[in-house]
Amino acid sequence: MKKLIIPILCTIILQSCKEEQKQRNIDVNYPETAKKAVIDTIFGTEVIDNYRWLEDDRSKETEAWVKAENEVTFNYLDKIPYRSQLKDRLEQLWNYEKVGTPFIEGDYTYFYKNDGLQNHYVLYRKKDDGKEEVFLDPNTFAEDGTTSLGSVSFSKDGKTLAYSISEGGSDWRKILVMDAESKTIKEDTLVDVKFSGISWYKNEGFYYSSYDKPKGSELSAKTDQHKLYYHKLGTSQKNDPVIFGEKASEKHRYVGGYLTEDDKYLVITASTSTSGNKLFIKNLSDNNSKLITVINNFDSDTYIVESRGSKLYLTTNLNTPNRKVITVDAANPTQENWKDFIPETENVLSLNSGAGYFFAKYMVDAVSKVLQYDFEGNLIREVKLPGVGSAGGFSGKAKAKELYFSFTNYNTPTSSYKFNPKDGTYTSYWKPAIDFNSDDYESKQVFYASKDGTKVPMIITHKKGIKLNGKNPTILYGYGGFNISLTPSFSITNSVWMEQGGVYAVPNLRGGGEYGKKWHVAGTKMKKQNVFDDFIAAAEYLIKENYTSSDYLAIRGGSNGGLLVGATMTQRPDLMKVALPAVGVLDMLRYHTFTAGAGWAYDYGTADDNKEMFDYLKGYSPVHNVKEGVSYPATMVTTGDHDDRVVPAHSFKFAAELQDKQTGNNPTLIRIETNAGHGAGTPVTKTIEQYADIFGFTLFNMGFDRLPNPPKSKIKG
Repeated sequence: MKKLIIPILCTIILQSCKEEQKQRNIDVNYPETAKKAVIDTIFGTEVIDNYRWLEDDRSKETEAWVKAENEVTFNYLDKIPYRSQLKDRLEQLWNYEKVGTPFIEGDYTYFYKNDGLQNHYVLYRKKDDGKEEVFLDPNTFAEDGTTSLGSVSFSKDGKTLAYSISEGGSDWRKILVMDAESKTIKEDTLVDVKFSGISWYKNEGFYYSSYDKPKGSELSAKTDQHKLYYHKLGTSQKNDPVIFGEKASEKHRYVGGYLTEDDKYLVITASTSTSGNKLFIKNLSDNNSKLITVINNFDSDTYIVESRGSKLYLTTNLNTPNRKVITVDAANPTQENWKDFIPETENVLSLNSGAGYFFAKYMVDAVSKVLQYDFEGNLIREVKLPGVGSAGGFSGKAKAKELYFSFTNYNTPTSSYKFNPKDGTYTSYWKPAIDFNSDDYESKQVFYASKDGTKVPMIITHKKGIKLNGKNPTILYGYGGFNISLTPSFSITNSVWMEQGGVYAVPNLRGGGEYGKKWHVAGTKMKKQNVFDDFIAAAEYLIKENYTSSDYLAIRGGSNGGLLVGATMTQRPDLMKVALPAVGVLDMLRYHTFTAGAGWAYDYGTADDNKEMFDYLKGYSPVHNVKEGVSYPATMVTTGDHDDRVVPAHSFKFAAELQDKQTGNNPTLIRIETNAGHGAGTPVTKTIEQYADIFGFTLFNMGFDRLPNPPKSKIKG
């Protein structure tokens, strides 16, 4: 057993606490993690993997290791004096009614609602008389709350519902079919469905996607041939025909299918990675029609968003990195026939439609701007939003009379609004009654220079009136990949952090989608270091401007953001006091061998590509860059034992390397949530416990032996 004595640090308001430190210690006895060297030779370089055995998620040995690590971690967390206070405050703040924006199906208006601390949102419905009833309650799916509701999709008449569920956080789903009026299950459950939508054809059946069930572990075995199926109601799943993906020429890692609202065209997308897709259509009104190719390469992200008769409306970033909207006739849909409809601008476009209009949503330095167009391409108006932040929604059926949208930012809880598309006015539909006063907080957007001089935006949020004295506990959160944009949004958990005087900072790193395709590509493959440099520069800015200092800085990120944290803490361990990599991609030489990991190659490249790519990946792969004799920051790795997207072996191996090589007194722990996956569908109870542990660990290792601002005993009002 490797033993580490961690002194309990005294509150920072004391001038000296040497005697106190001598009297109180936490013993950290790490489990002895066996080294079983596996040597790979890649482009002539030997790579030693001492912890390959932890990749076997079904072995008793791995199970015992998980149990032993959790015992050490929770023994440590149990000794943090204010952990329960944080948990209580999270529960208090979380305990308010939350209501989603409504949608209409058949004779009913449906909406999601959570009465406060329910593990999962409940789907309600009401008729014109306004009487509400529970339609589907995921909290009844499993006693421990670990079975969650995925997507819901209604038949065209609204009388039948198909919905997916996830068990234990897995990406493998089941689809159930229910009679919407009686709320009774109609037929056998569809199983082994993964990375799939549910798209109805009239009232007859629906399209869905899946892989053949892999040999070996379904949590970690590779899946790379996605297929589109059609399920006709009243038939067995085993008889569902493959619509696309069966032939060798149709083999792709991701395949999806959806219909235009008039049910005339089946749209099929096919891709080998998370960026770039082929596009096909099939005219379902003609029984003899064949599949028509719109785009037969992966050079763009192009999708059909609407149709009017044979006229198709598409969004694309082909030769237009910030996206534009084009029209084309379905009979001749290839690129040479495209006509610009909404041209590209300097800001990134996403498009929704509803009530006979298009809504062009732009990101202006990560903040929303919404323009309304008619189907002739005429600009109707700019929608004046409630403030500076993120707007979502503005979508619905073509015949809808009204639409809904949501609005939020880092210090404003999400509210929803009813929008009149005829005159552009809107009224408040729902506002939360939450024990959080937004007026006490402020957000500021700054621009800082990265290592190569690139200007990067960052939004910094905190209580008004904080002192810029370098002693504010700060979480720097980042992602930087896969064309994903981090736009301002309210978080209950972050509000608890800011209540404690914490600063929450979010930079929009390269690799994201905030400035279009060029910004994304600038953080991929051989340019991935740009992302880490942007993050490091964000930390240096916060320190330079005295928001915080290295002693009070924590870095956090999940999934690709977990890689960001892992790379940053191994490259600059001196820069932060605490590191919090969550469900991270941490073994960059083997990520592509698990589940759908090979689909991330557009962003990362793989160690199999060529020697240059292998050397580059090895140069920053967190698992391969933990070094002897280095004092790494206090680290709590978090993952789920059922994560079948970023398999937990990434986190297991990184934690084992840290525990073996760490120098100094900073703890290197791993918190493994059991019967949990990548994060989606996590029960509220588990989420609250996780964040109480994360914030407790962070503050404790920054030197706080009591909370800076102990929670109030009662909720306001």
